[in-house]
Amino acid sequence: MSVKVNRDEVIAFRLEAQNLNRRLNEQAPVTATGVCGAQNSPPGSALLALNARVEGVTSEAVNTASSHDKGLLQSWCMRGAPFYFPTNDLVIFTTGVLPPTENGQRHLILGIEASLDKLEMSLAKVVDRTRDTIGSVLFGRRLTVNELGAEIAERIAHKLPKTTRARWEREGPCAKGQLLGEGVVHFCLRILTLEKVICFARRDWSKAPFVLLDEWLDTEVPEMAPEDAPAELLRRYLHAYGPSTRGDFASWIGVRSREGESWWNLLENELTEVDFGRRTWVLTEDLDALQSPPTPTGVRLLPPRDPYIQGRDRETIIDKQFHSDVFKTVGEPGTVLLDGRIVGTWRARKKRKNLSVSVTAFGRLSAHMKKSVEAEAKKVASLRGAAAVEVDVDSD
Repeated sequence: MSVKVNRDEVIAFRLEAQNLNRRLNEQAPVTATGVCGAQNSPPGSALLALNARVEGVTSEAVNTASSHDKGLLQSWCMRGAPFYFPTNDLVIFTTGVLPPTENGQRHLILGIEASLDKLEMSLAKVVDRTRDTIGSVLFGRRLTVNELGAEIAERIAHKLPKTTRARWEREGPCAKGQLLGEGVVHFCLRILTLEKVICFARRDWSKAPFVLLDEWLDTEVPEMAPEDAPAELLRRYLHAYGPSTRGDFASWIGVRSREGESWWNLLENELTEVDFGRRTWVLTEDLDALQSPPTPTGVRLLPPRDPYIQGRDRETIIDKQFHSDVFKTVGEPGTVLLDGRIVGTWRARKKRKNLSVSVTAFGRLSAHMKKSVEAEAKKVASLRGAAAVEVDVDSD
């Protein structure tokens, strides 16, 4: 007979696991990203996610950790999105994410299929050509995805058969004026990040350049057996988002449900079934924490695509009637976390040296709650380089 848990227990367990009950000390930005990474799209979201979890975090501290100390690394990761994670966890968030089959890899970089069909080439073949070319293009340089894609595509074109090259150099479906081959290379670069070939260097204004991973890192990182990295990735997922299912885990990575089986099967002996309105599973070692989590308290302004919001069972943490307010195809807002519940959304706009924060609450907020939200908004303003902040709370 499976263990039965309720929504309050699950929410409290996840908030504790994701360091959203109390902020870690200011030395812990690297530790905070190790739970399940911190997505950095839109740019700056990772910094705000760390602000919600780490006391006194600053952009300078994150830049130092990622560009100088190299304790943090930024690379494309789950769902083909850019994430920060600890450099020592490189294998977990690269090799551990990479689907073992071509079908799985195609789904992770969804959108490449039509182009491959036109070229009559497999993904593996194009990835091989991109990998063989990238070292000579990127060595000693830092290039944006457009710069890198254009140079690699041009070099590959010269080595293709005449008919294939003609298709390669036609305009593709991804962007106006972009050659089909260049668009395909862009997709392949996501695979190469997971193969530990390239990563992001520090952003240069609005540009996020790539660099060869071996050139960027000047220290060795821990290695793992091939099956250990995906197993550890699943452990971290379940610790942060449990109790959960195979399908939700696969969706979190960015693959089809059946592709997620290869990860799930590695941990069958470490899981306990949980009745949470459906059949779910949790790490057996987390069972006690799930059944007796601390009561959530405090206010946080979570950024768009904060790790906490990335759980695939959205109705667990946000009432369904508010899903359309939170989950948007473009222009997602941040969310307001208050004593364990998502109680509203927020948006910020910088006006010269001031930051304007607009909060839309799902219900009534007391005067004390509004003051707590304003205090959090001041932290966000500081991280955005604003001298002052103006907060407007729309509450029933």
